[in-house]
Formats: sequence, C-alpha cells, structure tokens
Amino acid sequence: MSRSAHRPPADLPAPAVPRAALVVLAALAVLVTAADTYVVVLALPDVLTGVGVGLDELQRATPIIGGFLLGYTATLPLLGRLADLRGRVPVLVGCLLLFALGSLLTATATDLGPAVLGRGLQGVGAGGLVPATLALVADRWPPERRALPLGVVGAVQELGAVLGPLAGAAVLAVADWRAIFWLNLLLGLALALGVLVTGRARRPDAVGLVLAVVAATALGLRLAEPPALAEDVTLGLLYVPVAGVTPLGWVAVLAAAALVARSLQHPAGAVLPLRGLPGLARELDLVGSALVVVALGTLVWAFAAADPATEVVAHGGVLLPVAAAAAVAFVLWERRTPDPVLPLAALRPVGAWGALLVNLLVGVALVAALVDVPLFARSLGGADQLGAALVLVRLLVAVPVGAVLGGLLCRVVAARGVAAGGAALTAVALAAMTRWDAQALDGVGSTVVLAATGLGFGLAIAPVNAVLLAATPPAVHGSAGALSVVARTVGMLVGLALLTAVALRRFTAEVGRLGSPFELCPQTPTDCAVYERGTDAAVLTQLHTVFAGAAVAAGLAAVAALVLLRAPRVRG
Repeated sequence: MSRSAHRPPADLPAPAVPRAALVVLAALAVLVTAADTYVVVLALPDVLTGVGVGLDELQRATPIIGGFLLGYTATLPLLGRLADLRGRVPVLVGCLLLFALGSLLTATATDLGPAVLGRGLQGVGAGGLVPATLALVADRWPPERRALPLGVVGAVQELGAVLGPLAGAAVLAVADWRAIFWLNLLLGLALALGVLVTGRARRPDAVGLVLAVVAATALGLRLAEPPALAEDVTLGLLYVPVAGVTPLGWVAVLAAAALVARSLQHPAGAVLPLRGLPGLARELDLVGSALVVVALGTLVWAFAAADPATEVVAHGGVLLPVAAAAAVAFVLWERRTPDPVLPLAALRPVGAWGALLVNLLVGVALVAALVDVPLFARSLGGADQLGAALVLVRLLVAVPVGAVLGGLLCRVVAARGVAAGGAALTAVALAAMTRWDAQALDGVGSTVVLAATGLGFGLAIAPVNAVLLAATPPAVHGSAGALSVVARTVGMLVGLALLTAVALRRFTAEVGRLGSPFELCPQTPTDCAVYERGTDAAVLTQLHTVFAGAAVAAGLAAVAALVLLRAPRVRG
C-alpha cells in the first residue's frame, strides 16, 4: 500500500455531511458532458463538412470520434489519482475548463486538426468528471446510505444518452453545428464557476476571477473572429497582427500570465491551485501515469479505429504489442514505486476487483444493445435514422429509472443481489431478442423487452459502484471511480469488436451458401426475390448472434455479481 493510500483527499469534509448543492452541480456537469457524446454523432456529417472533409471521405471522421474516446479513457487513471491527491473540487473545475476549452476549439475549427484536438480535450474533461463525482458522493455519504445518491449520479449519466440526440436536433433545427459547441462552452464555464464557488471553503480570489474571464474572453474572440468585430473598420484592428500576434492574442497571453502570477502570490482562494506543483509531480508517479496512458491509449485506438467489416483491431500488429508491453511495464513499475498512480494493493479485496469485472462484462452487453438495436430497426424493421433512434430510446429511457431504483433497492436487499438481478434481467431480455423476426418491432412485446433490457442495465449501476467504493479506502476513491469507468469502456470496445467479428463471419457464411443472384434467378438477377429473402435471413442471423453473445456476457455479469460483490454492509 502506498504512503498516501489512507491519506484523506484535500477537500474531504466531515463524515456524513452531504453538501447537496455541490453534488448537484457535479451531477449536472456529468449530464452535460454525457449528452455531448451523443450530440456529435447526430451532427457529425455537418461537422465534417464544416472542417473541410467531404461526405465521401467518412473514414476521416474516425479521429473526431476516436479522439474524444481516447481522451476520455486514457487519462482516467491520472485524473482519478489527481482527485485523490488534491481533492475532488479542483479536478471537477479543471475538467470542466478543459471541456470548455475543447468546445471552443471545436466550435471555431475550420480544419480537421483543431477539431480533433478540441474533441480530445472535451474527452479528457468529460472522463475526469465521472470518477471525481463518484468520489465526491462517497466522501459525503457513509457506505450504508451511499447507494441511492450513486444511483442518481448513474441515472444522470445515462440520461445524457437520451437527452443528447434530442438537444442536438433542437439546436440544429435553429442553428448550425457550431452552436452545439458554443452552448457546451457556456455550460462548461458556468458549471466550473458554480463548482468553484460552492465547493471552496474560501471565496475564490476576485482579481484572479477577473483575469481568468479576460483571458478566456480574449481567446474566444480571437478564435471565433465574429464578423461584427473582424470586419469593423475600428474594432477589426484587434485582429491585425502586432509582432506576429494579434492584440486579442496579446491580451489573452498577458491576462493568463498575470493569472498564474496572482495564483502563486495569493494561494488563498487562488483560481489556479498552482502552489505545491513540484510536490504533486513527485506524488503523481509520472512514469506510471505515462505508461498507463500509453497502454490504454493504444488499446482504445486499436479497437476504436477498426473497420468491423474487415478487422477486429486496427494496426493490431503494432498497437496490441505496444499496449501489452506498456501494461507489463506499468505493473512492474507500480509494484516498486511508493506512490503509484493506481494503488493496485487497494484493489485486492474481492469486492473491489469483482466490481471491475462486473462492469467489464456489463460493458460488453451494453454496447451490443446500443449498436445492434437501431441496426435491427433499420435493416429489418424498415425504419429510417430517426425511427431507429426512437426504437433505441425505448431502451435508454429505462436505464436511469433502473439506476435510481437500484439505489433504492439496496436499502432492503444486499447490493450483490440487486446487481445480479439487474444483469440477469438484461440477459433474459437479450436472449428474447434472439427470437425476433422482421416484424418483431411492430408489437408491444418488443417495447417490453427493450424496457426490461434498459431497466436491468440501470439496476446494476448503483450496487456495483457502491461495493467498489465500500471495498476501497476513501483516499483512493478517485482512482477506484476511474477504474470503474475504464472497465466499462474497455468492455464496450472489446465487446463491439469481437461480437461484430463473429456475427459478420456468420453472415458471410450464410450468404455464401445462397449462391449468387445469377445462379438463383438467371432471368432477373437484378430483381431476385429468393436472394433478397436469403440476405435478410443472413442479416437476421448476424443480429441474433450479437444478441446471443451479449446475453451470455450479461449472464456472466449476473453470476460474477452474485459471487464476487462482497463488501461490509453496502446498503443505502
């Protein structure tokens, strides 16, 4: 165990004294960033056009999506550790500011590079909010009362999947895609200010806040170049370079430099917590942090950049060996360093590593539902893109309901029983999907199955996180929360790649048995009903294979939850 394994976080209040306002703001931040993940999928064609990428070059969209996912996952252990060392509030504020900066870069991007960088920064900011918020809840509620607030946080996070596409559609109905990111910028800054004011024992330095606002405003105006300013005869001088930098650029640089100086000279209430950075660098285990970023980053990119139709992983001959070597080096280093970035010794209790395993398996099942339910609606149900999204909503709306219900049930039922029951319900519902035919979505039965699937996923959220946090000491709750998110994300990536690869192989085999349209319908090969029916049957086989694999993963999650989720008195 590291020297700091039992050291309380910097902003840990007195036990069992919840500060509802701060937790609510943190949960709202999680909601905003979770919604952003799904907004971009809807606006992606417009984003590509806006940064100079034609719709015939959709393969170049991979970095925009992968950049967010890479930033979201690879830096999670580092941010979780930061939340343990320097407190939850500074990490929440820093992540919101990174999210806002990424939104600014994306909103003003005219080329692919700045858009990818902006999305990467948004991913880093969004990822760090989740473990810091989970740790914040654990700090303010004792283990026996923790499950319900954890369920609420999980519900808010999952609600982003429902609200994100709706919010994106609403914005796109009245403005262009850049308005989405301008809105994200405003929300990120407002929430950062709210968390800063609410979460600090002392009021933030007023001079520092003014300098921060001046620097951010100047940078935003410089990047955005609104025509009303840039084309004005007088105000346009702000965009004329002086010594290679525009006046707005000089204002941003000088205000930022003054903010740094002010924060160092007046640490009490400083906007930037810069005092103690050398000591933080020593505690943070920079070598271990670099190794885990490389290991997770290469693993994420290998799966995220793969084309499921042709490969399980992209550049597997290079990225997977690098990921494996970095992972081995990381474990060896962490065993030797006194202050590891991931306190592996704290994960020795069965409940701790068992919760991570359950989350991994839940991720495998979850991604299959998220991807293949709308695919079923479009391929066999005859729905358009909007119709397919509405079918998926039947599942998604039940997830936050299940998350809150799971937290409530933990008051009267052992956490492992609630988690196992939720995963088992999902397994049964996914197994029912393997019997769907082309008309399955027409009846009310499909709605029941979809709702049961989402409800089961939601039921597992609160008890799994409650056991994980109860089985680990408070000083590592940030790291534990980060690993919880990493486990689910890796499960989703690996599950999508493997299940899709197996399903596509079955599809190819089924189509191969059909023969060509020229063989089946030599007179009318371009209008061969036999071939079309056979192809539809092959697509159905492909989707049934994915649903079956997801049902197995959910079933294994139920067994693992029942056997492994052991923690003392996790009721809430």
